[in-house]
Amino acid sequence: MQKQIVITGFGGQGVVLAGRIVGQAAAIGDKLESTMVQSYGPESRGGECSTQVTIADAFIHFPYIQTPDILVCLSQSGYQKYCRHTKEDTVLIIDTDLVKPTEHKDFYAIPCTRFAEEMGLKMAANIIMVGFFAGITGAVSDESLRKTVTESVPKGTEEKNLKAFERGWEYALATLKGRKKKATGQIGVVA
Repeated sequence: MQKQIVITGFGGQGVVLAGRIVGQAAAIGDKLESTMVQSYGPESRGGECSTQVTIADAFIHFPYIQTPDILVCLSQSGYQKYCRHTKEDTVLIIDTDLVKPTEHKDFYAIPCTRFAEEMGLKMAANIIMVGFFAGITGAVSDESLRKTVTESVPKGTEEKNLKAFERGWEYALATLKGRKKKATGQIGVVA
C-alpha cells in the first residue's frame, strides 16, 4: 500500500501543518512509513505553498510526488498547478468556496473556510480539511489524526481544533452517504 498526497494552498492557510499532521499520524499512530516535502514561495503569507506526503506500508524510496493519488486544494492557484498532474483515479478534494475545478468533473468539496469562520475559528480551516480528508479517503485513521491534531496545535486550542476536525469528519460522512444514496437512486429522506 502506498498513498501519495499533495495538499496545496497559499501561505497562512496551514497547509504545511496539515501535511505534517497527516504524515505524523500515519507514522506514529498507524505505524506506517511516511515522508513529507514542503514547498512555498518567498512570501510567508499569501504566496503559493504545498506539501507532499507519502505514506506506505513499506520503505519509501523517493519522497517527491509526480502524480498524486490524493490532491487536496485550498486555493485556485494550487489547483491550477497540480490538476494537470492527476490521473484518472486521483481523489480530488477542494475547498468549495476557494476552488472551482475546470479539469475535473468528479471531486469532493467542503466549504472549510466558511465552516471555520462560522465556528469562530478562522485559522482552523486546515484542521476541518484534515477531518474531511480522513473521512473521505481513510488513508490515515481518524483516531491517529485526532491524537496528532491535539499534539500539534497551540496549547489551549486543542478542544476547538478537535471540534474543527469533527466538523470536517462529519461532513465527509454525510457526503459519502449522499453519494451512496444517489448511486442507488434514492432521493430525499428514506424511513
